[in-house]
Amino acid sequence: MSLTLYFHPLSSFCHKVLTALYENDTPFQPHIVDLIDPKAHADFIRMWPIGKFPVLRDTARDLLIPESNIIIEYLARYYPGPTALVPADPERAWQVRARDRFFDLYVNEPMQKIVTDKLRPEGQNDLTGVAQAKERLAIACNMIERDMAAQTWAAGDEFSMADCAAAPALFYADKVIPFAGTRPNAARYLERLRARPSYARVLTEAQPYFNLFPG
Repeated sequence: MSLTLYFHPLSSFCHKVLTALYENDTPFQPHIVDLIDPKAHADFIRMWPIGKFPVLRDTARDLLIPESNIIIEYLARYYPGPTALVPADPERAWQVRARDRFFDLYVNEPMQKIVTDKLRPEGQNDLTGVAQAKERLAIACNMIERDMAAQTWAAGDEFSMADCAAAPALFYADKVIPFAGTRPNAARYLERLRARPSYARVLTEAQPYFNLFPG
């Protein structure tokens, strides 16, 4: 087994890559990065000084691949499976990549801003930044509500890298600004994502860690 994924079970970007790996039953060695353990954290920093995860190590090609979308692109190129997460057709491929970036930049990022602000010491909260993030997240969710009225998956009728990005982004966004009662199309899309065996497995494995998620 040449692939090792360095990740944390609560990280939305790690969920994204895990979904891609499980979608195609890609063999890999999971390595949870325990950030509370100083030695484990130091070992990870030595390997990847940026200190962000997920990171994929491929010993067969002697490569270290960071960033969730780059990892999925790498898997699609060198370890493809039955689900073409990045379509071979260039026209469809750019559409998938565009939707992938939408969920990462306009759903995941503002969601993370809201969540991480809850972890700040008392008196050091960024109230303005959080308000702006909530506004951006609401706009993005309204756009998803519109788009999912006429399609099954993020980039059309087939599950793709864009859905790997959408699953954790919407799962956590729904905890920050619950949208079941106001955005039924987005809510139904999230339910389809949660029912997808690949993402359902990610959530099952993350379950023991959800008590660490700031309420």
